[in-house]
Amino acid sequence: MATVHRCAWAETDPLLRVYHDEEWGIPQRDGRALWEALMLDGFQAGLSWLTILRKREAFRKAFKHFQPEKVARFREADIERLLQNPDIIRSRAKIEATIAGAQAYLKMQKAGEDFSAFLWGMVGDEPIQNETGARLTKSALSEQISKALKDRGFKFVGPVIVYAWMQAVGMVNDHEVECFKRFG
Repeated sequence: MATVHRCAWAETDPLLRVYHDEEWGIPQRDGRALWEALMLDGFQAGLSWLTILRKREAFRKAFKHFQPEKVARFREADIERLLQNPDIIRSRAKIEATIAGAQAYLKMQKAGEDFSAFLWGMVGDEPIQNETGARLTKSALSEQISKALKDRGFKFVGPVIVYAWMQAVGMVNDHEVECFKRFG
């Protein structure tokens, strides 16, 4: 039987392996799904992605399946409810950033700016191929996207978070050179 080579980080846990094989790096074009992924990457700041994956379904339940129209209406009582939820990351700043992110998403939408088209337009509408296989944590482009998002009211979208998100949603192909997903 042939050995399947994956990115090394995906070999450390079965949940990471499934995430790598079925989601990570696959171009995502749905604006709502892109927003959800960006919000979850914000929650990941300072933590491992595995922690977020283990809590992802609880996050979805707590944040009304990341429907921006619902999250944008969260108020202090909702924040307090979320701060008491042991199944998610209980950070007031990250919770408030998610609410602000929903409001910013809807503001863009109301102004006729499609979230997906806006972001994919910043990468030329095609995934960037990292030819070297270098393990980057940010790029000039992630800095540019971070600034554009912050200018629109998003929080917890620094260049490192944005780069990790770009990898996750397939805007940049950073699969390791030996990984079976690199060119597939």
